[in-house]
Amino acid sequence: MVIELSFLKQIAGVAAEQTLPRFRTISLIDNKYQTGFDPVTEADREAEKAIRKLINASFPDHGILGEEFGGENLDHSHVWVIDPIDGTRAFISGIPVWGTLAGLTIDGDAVAGLMAQPFTNELFMCDGDASWYEGPGGIRRLETRKTTELSEATLFTTTPAMFKDEKRAAYDRVEQSVRLARYGTDCYAYSMLAAGFVDLVVETGLHPYDIVALVPIIEKAGGVITTWDGGPAEKAGNIVAAATPELHAKALELLNR
Repeated sequence: MVIELSFLKQIAGVAAEQTLPRFRTISLIDNKYQTGFDPVTEADREAEKAIRKLINASFPDHGILGEEFGGENLDHSHVWVIDPIDGTRAFISGIPVWGTLAGLTIDGDAVAGLMAQPFTNELFMCDGDASWYEGPGGIRRLETRKTTELSEATLFTTTPAMFKDEKRAAYDRVEQSVRLARYGTDCYAYSMLAAGFVDLVVETGLHPYDIVALVPIIEKAGGVITTWDGGPAEKAGNIVAAATPELHAKALELLNR
């Protein structure tokens, strides 16, 4: 065990105190981009502040990298990578597929993680040894499906529009090979992969805070997650997650054809 599940639950709790009261309410939305739309809300900022405060109080020798307020002590061996609301577009649209992400890296490797969805009262967690679900229906260990064929797979991505030029052609090759493709669930798609309901997630343009927390959750549930070139998913960018090594290899082959 790397980190106690109880501490991951504390992170979920302090974040929920800031996000839930602001969900499905009319609030100020700022745009990070001058061209295009990348929303950020008061809930994003206040939740990250709360998470940082908790981590700093509990582990003062750990570093933190967050989406809203950047990095501190990033040269330390233990660094938390946090996204207070992954899926802000879903959050401002009133759709409960956003989540709070917090992942712990040791010397750059993601070893523990949390995805918390407070509106549905669900936690997806990895303590370093195993991945766990806690929510309606109780507590259970997470385990991916044993799907090995693309023709039997369910694929998720945030939106095909995120892929440009040759990346769109690569993504289309995968989508055309699977049984079912669905869109728009951000971090929830990766959690459903770990839970055994989704087989593939393919995305591009991700930042470390979008993915680090999800890496150990998927890996300790039996899945595989890397960049499109087979490198560490902690590097972010182009990401492919799969329920089994066999399915992962077949997806990589199509993506890199």
